Amino acid sequence: MTSSAPKPGERVADVRFDDDTMSVDLDDGRTITVPLVWYPRLLDATKEQRQKWQRCGGGFGIHWPDIDEDLSTEGLLAGAPAPRRSEAAKR
Repeated sequence: MTSSAPKPGERVADVRFDDDTMSVDLDDGRTITVPLVWYPRLLDATKEQRQKWQRCGGGFGIHWPDIDEDLSTEGLLAGAPAPRRSEAAKR
């Protein structure tokens, strides 16, 4: 699978949450909505921690400093949930 370079309109404009989902508005007017269960760090974060996000990666990424989570618009557009931790990594 090949990926193309992000397009300017794919930059993050806003991020918002409800109880079960995260929605990311892009500069080109699209909104990506994903289930929070895909991103365990965000699911387990407090409302305040979720609201404390920053643009990163030239605007093509989102960073949450309090929980050390980073997501890209490329991954969100691809529908890619966070990788699952292996049982060995949990110990």
